[in-house]
Amino acid sequence: MKHMNSEVKEERTSNKKRIDLFLVPIVLIAAFLNLFKIWTDEYANAYYTAAVKSMLQSFHNFFYASFDPGGYVTIDKPPVVFWIQTISAKIFGFHGWSVILPQALAGIGSVLLLYVLVKRTFGVWAGRFAALAMALTPIVPAVSRTNNIDSMLVFTLLVATWMLFRAVRTAKFGWVLAAFAMIGVAFNMKMLQAYMVLPAFYVFYVVATKITWKKKIAFLTTATALMLAVSVSWAVVVDSTSADKRPYMGSSQTNSVLELAFGYNGINRLTGNTSVTGSSHKQPAQAQQQTASSETKQTSNSNAESSQSSNQSKSSSSKKMQAPGGGNQNGMFNTGNPGPFRLFQKGLSDQISWLLPFVIFSIVGLFAGVKFKGPYTTKQKESLFWLAWLLPVAVFFSIAGFFHQYYLIMLAPPIAAFAGAGAVALWSMYKQRNGWKSWLLPGGILTTAALQVYIMSPYVSSIGVAPIAGVGALGVILALVLAVRKERKNAVTNYLGVAAMVVLLAMPAYWAMTPIIYGGNSMLPAAGPDSSSGMGGPPSTATNSNQSGFNGMQPPGSSSGNSSSNNQMQPPSGSSNGGQMQMPGGSSNNGQMQPPSGSSNSGEMQMPGGSSNNSQMPNSSSSKSSSSKRKSGGMNAEVNKKLLNYLTKNNTGEKYLFATTDSTSAAPYIIETGKPVMAMGGFSGSDPILTVSKLKAMIKKGEVKYFYLSGMGKGGQSDVITWIKENSKEIPSSKWQSASSSSQQGPSGNGTLYEITLK
Repeated sequence: MKHMNSEVKEERTSNKKRIDLFLVPIVLIAAFLNLFKIWTDEYANAYYTAAVKSMLQSFHNFFYASFDPGGYVTIDKPPVVFWIQTISAKIFGFHGWSVILPQALAGIGSVLLLYVLVKRTFGVWAGRFAALAMALTPIVPAVSRTNNIDSMLVFTLLVATWMLFRAVRTAKFGWVLAAFAMIGVAFNMKMLQAYMVLPAFYVFYVVATKITWKKKIAFLTTATALMLAVSVSWAVVVDSTSADKRPYMGSSQTNSVLELAFGYNGINRLTGNTSVTGSSHKQPAQAQQQTASSETKQTSNSNAESSQSSNQSKSSSSKKMQAPGGGNQNGMFNTGNPGPFRLFQKGLSDQISWLLPFVIFSIVGLFAGVKFKGPYTTKQKESLFWLAWLLPVAVFFSIAGFFHQYYLIMLAPPIAAFAGAGAVALWSMYKQRNGWKSWLLPGGILTTAALQVYIMSPYVSSIGVAPIAGVGALGVILALVLAVRKERKNAVTNYLGVAAMVVLLAMPAYWAMTPIIYGGNSMLPAAGPDSSSGMGGPPSTATNSNQSGFNGMQPPGSSSGNSSSNNQMQPPSGSSNGGQMQMPGGSSNNGQMQPPSGSSNSGEMQMPGGSSNNSQMPNSSSSKSSSSKRKSGGMNAEVNKKLLNYLTKNNTGEKYLFATTDSTSAAPYIIETGKPVMAMGGFSGSDPILTVSKLKAMIKKGEVKYFYLSGMGKGGQSDVITWIKENSKEIPSSKWQSASSSSQQGPSGNGTLYEITLK
């Protein structure tokens, strides 16, 4: 132990004398992957970008993270990340890239933090490998290139980890408090997801500190109390504020932050059960998942401005599609089917699992010979920390009822840490010919190469056979050569080891670049040759190669404009509704998806927030379809100028430019104009915010008079929608609908503009 401590001190001293030049290219790689071309995404995730636009306008909107400038409803997440994004937009101006920038910098910061964390204990080469593995984990740059929360969340948790490690090294209780308080800050970024690392923090502190059990319990209890206090601080302030003095808490059913935290953003993620109607009844998991989160609702047909061609109609007449999770589908949104090998299934493995076999071999090597009762070395203690982070999070994603691919960034730090620490440890065992342990290195290389071949195999049509065969052949050859050269110590063997690591990182590096090469998706970020679709997973077998995700149905965020117009969706296998599936707000009919009640899309299935292929939207326009900048934003993020001009001209002092059912229609107008637009049902259109009596009062006060409806009145909004239609004057489409947009697709169905004035 004394010898190891002296080595650590010597290394720390040497590190202060010079900069690690090997780290520079790793940071440059991370910067390129996270920053390059983020300026091409004008809207980013439009739901969150609209909130930043609103938060820039007043402290009231800023504090509550209001979705709209009028302070009607909040977004569905806590405000901390959006506070940071708003500050960035204030400094650099309001742009898509300025709201993405904090997450991109957080992605780079995570690479640096992991280097620091691993290097101190496992050595400088372990730190380098760990940092490089983190930078090249495909889902890391895919998420960091958007204004979604997860990249900032991981960075914050790594800061907390650094504080915890420092607390153990210095034996100062203040750092323990700081570490747990930082987790409380992370809670105010994405709620219960921040608590996924708590097992690692508790286990490590108990094992690593040399104090009495009485002090351990007292310190951890105090730190946990502080964490909880920080966690609920904003929620308590909001929930204790009178409802009429603040926005409605978006995506909650009771206008409560705590309910949002422990329900919608908490337990429901594990169970997959969500309430979309304001009641407590539970729907089939696949149906729930389609309305369960903001990342899902904002579906995109970013190039939907292109006209419907004749070959579309030909393909549409013969296609029927199974619902995600049914038949041979790879689970909802390519998150696989729950089970112990879920992380090795298509759609998830290519986001995070490239190095998992090597990590498993590394764990075996790092813990070889460890006795349960100790004593433990510093390396073993920190290995235990990363293991206690990895296992619970991996178990969650293996059994969870609902999540998105980009949530997997939570696994990136422990995987990268073990890849770095394990590479050095296994190499040392190999070089020392340490019995059976010397076989762990070639074994890890061989099995990892085999998994990578498996991961790439569904993408043969996209990437070709050569890289797949190359990785497989080189992996096998290098593993075998290393196995037969175990008794030799020379430079050639060293080069073989380096070559093996290069081979294992080559395809993750390519995958990490796919959001740059093929374009990314800001609502459902995922890496891979179909990264712009936002669905991840292998290409579909549909006739049109651009139709990926749901086997031919244009997925959320898809940039293809060539989807069929009459595709039908079959219910998932095992449906409890007699083979029929009922969409939220809709009805089933002989196994075919029907639109929500009141929709004018006759016979067409409409995804919640997704586009019916013959739909019209006020934000449709073909004028910028070939623009070099993407307005993907989760919708046809183009504002109908004729509609905007009509609403502006005829506004007689109303607070809201217009009202609509959900955030999809409202967001682009908020972004473009900065004017209040009311999303009556909140994010998904299902929040029980508005009643008929409340709406009447608002109209009488002159707060709103125009309503854009597209048949998406779900849950508690159905009565409101019905009342609007019965008591309004329909505005002829010729007055507000431009000729170029009348035939365009849109995410919320065929729309109608209404006007209501009450005395």
